Formats: sequence, structure tokens, C-alpha cells
Amino acid sequence: MVTRRTFLGSGGLAVGGAMGLALGGGTAKAQTIVTDTKWPAEAPFRFAGDMADFDAAQAALVKLYAVNRDVATFDAAYYGAMTLPVQAAYAARSNWVNHNHALFLRNGAPGHPRDVELDKSRAAVATMLGASVEEIALAGGGTEALYALIANYARLKAGDAVIYADVDYDEMQFACDYLEQSRGARIVRFDLPEPHTEANILAAYEKVLKDTPRAKLLLLTHLSNRNGLVPPVKAIVAMAKARGVDVILDSAQAVGHLPFTVEETGADFIGFSLHKWLAAPLGTGGIYIRKDRLQDIAPWLGNRIHGADDIRARIPTGTVDFAARLTVPYAIAVHEAIGLPAKHRHLLALRDYWIDRVRDVPGVQILLPELPGRHGAVAAFRLPGMGGPDDAKKAAALFLKKYGLLVVAKAGLASGPVLRVTPALFNTSAELDRLVAAIRAERGLFA
Repeated sequence: MVTRRTFLGSGGLAVGGAMGLALGGGTAKAQTIVTDTKWPAEAPFRFAGDMADFDAAQAALVKLYAVNRDVATFDAAYYGAMTLPVQAAYAARSNWVNHNHALFLRNGAPGHPRDVELDKSRAAVATMLGASVEEIALAGGGTEALYALIANYARLKAGDAVIYADVDYDEMQFACDYLEQSRGARIVRFDLPEPHTEANILAAYEKVLKDTPRAKLLLLTHLSNRNGLVPPVKAIVAMAKARGVDVILDSAQAVGHLPFTVEETGADFIGFSLHKWLAAPLGTGGIYIRKDRLQDIAPWLGNRIHGADDIRARIPTGTVDFAARLTVPYAIAVHEAIGLPAKHRHLLALRDYWIDRVRDVPGVQILLPELPGRHGAVAAFRLPGMGGPDDAKKAAALFLKKYGLLVVAKAGLASGPVLRVTPALFNTSAELDRLVAAIRAERGLFA
């Protein structure tokens, strides 16, 4: 029998065994406590699936995940879920960090100093994005990363204008609004005209920039979480720079989803998530600041843990989930073993699969035009007669309760609320068939 005394006397490890833990008057299932506390050294991940064949790719990818299948979840834009290999790597690193606890956090673990190991994660991200390690800092997700860039943008003066669009993410709009309260900026919000053709998008950005002579900062979303729009990023960045306007690029939905490098965007400031499409552990993301622009983003709330010439000073430096950040290189290795071009093609195929099967449903609106390069796997639709946000929430709740389908009600577009569908690599055509059947069955919900 394991008592509190013997458990504590063993240093907190029940070696090689398992024990039942009493919780709330009941007994949980036996928990095996991992005792291998060596630094994790996984073998290289190899992916043998045929990504060129849609059905074969599904069969191979499904084996990489252990996710709840009671509900068909189409919300990869929120969290992509770790593959089993990444999940195992994260568990091993969590165990190692816990074993070494403050010794590791204080940079004192033999052979594996904290900062050296975290720099390997920064370097892996930098290589993936075509940046240098000095231009990358890890963050607690895309939202934290973008708040850090927007709220600490240093070149703003009272009366300068900050521009954002209806397709931009709510919290990043809030961050821009904060600049009005804290710095005296003038907020200029505009709506992208539909249909979102490339010509319409470029004309809208050109007009708002021309009409805002004191514009200093533009928020630009690489891939919209509302409807999946991918604007012509490089052209818009160049257009803004030509007028002396800096761009903060929200790539939270783009990293691990769209093939790109920082150079290809032209942006000097980028915030991104790693736990969405890259499928790294929750709470991972980062910022990119072009090396010669570092001083234009002020340190986080006066942070002096790192020097003013260190990008890490631009991110909160509290105690974080270090195991999650240490797992990032392995998540990138799995991602690269599958191959981003092949992964991107498959995600587009999943998107096209359900959209092609509801195009003929009378009154159902698909929000994006079918222009190559202007969308990813994220897409959105409206049922006939669907009005305000309450209608969208009602429909999403119905799809979940009646059909076991998680789609997301999204407001914010000038044209009205939508139901967002975001297939992940673990989703199958059979799950998408259920979605198609539900859309067809409920097309008259608001008619």
C-alpha cells in the first residue's frame, strides 16, 4: 500500500508501478507514473502516408491522432490538436521539466540549460519561417504575440491613425482600440467589400490608405479566422510602406497552414500561433521582428529581464509551460515529415469536399470566391434567412446537439454573421458527409 509517508519518502515517484488516486470520494483509474527522467531523444519521425491520394492520406493521417470522435469537430482554427508523436514528446518533456523543476528553470540542469534548449525552439521556428533566431521570440500563443506587437508599437504619436478591417480578429481589433485609449491614436475601421476578389481587396486598402494621410499603423490578417480570406499580403504591405505606414501581420492562422516565408510577406512585424496548424502544444506562438526594426517595438511594459536589443524583451517573461515550448522543434519535425505543400493541398481538398456538395443547396451562401491562393482550409457559410448573431449561435447549437457537429458562430463581418467550418488533418470525408447532410436538412431553419 502506498501511503502519503512512503510516497513522499520515495521522492514523489512510484517506481515502475501504478496507484489508485482517491478523488472527491471516488477512485480514479490507476495512473502509471512515468519514471524515465532522461532528456528525451526521440527517433526521427517518418511519415509513410500517400498524401497524393485523398483517401489514402485520410487513412494515414487519422492514425496520427487520438481525438474525441463522438463529435465531428471542425474548429482547427482554434486548436489543431497534437499528433500522437508530438503528444508523447510533450509528455516526456513535461516529465523531465518536473523532475528537474527549479534547477532547470534556473538554467542549472546538467547538459541542458534552459535558455540553450529554448533557443533550439526559437531556431527551429526561425528556420521554418526563413528568419534568423535573433528575429524570433516565443510567446504564449498568437493573441499574446500580437498584443505585444500592437500595444508596444513605439512609433505612434497622438493623432496618428491606426487602421483595421472587419475581417481582422476581434482581440487584435481590441488591441488597436487600446492605442486610442492609451496613446491618443485615431482608429479607422473599414469593411472589405464582397465579393472578396483580389481587385476589390486591393482597391479597398488603397482607398483607406489614401483617405487616411496620418495613418501610421495597419493591422493586416494573413488568413482571416472569420471566413478564411487570404488577401494579397505582399502587395498590401508594399502599398502601406510606400505611404510610410507600418504593417503588423496577424499570421496566427497561417503558420503551418500556408506555405510562406517572412521575406515573401514583406512584413517587418509578424505575430503567430503554433498550436493551431502546426499542432504544437497549447499555449505556443511567437513574434517575428525584422532585425533592423527591433527598436520600433518597445519592451513589454518596460521589461528589463532581457536587454533592449533582445527580441525576448518584447514578450512577457513570466513562468510559462516550458515543456510546451521545448516540444516545438518536434512538432515542426512532424509537420515537415508530412510536408507543408502536401499538407496544404490536403487541407484545401477537405475544404473543397464539403463546399462542392452544398453549392447547389438553394440559398446557402459560401463566403469566399473561388480564386486560387485567396483561401485556405477555413471557410464559412450562411443558411438562408440567417440574420444576426443570435441566429448563428442558434444554428451552431443545433448542429452540435442534433448532429454531433462542432461548427462555430462568428460575427464581425460587415455582411453579417457566419458559421465557420475548419477541417483539421484528423477530419475525414465521412465526417464532412455528416456536415453536408446537416446543412441540407436545416436549410429551412430560418426560412
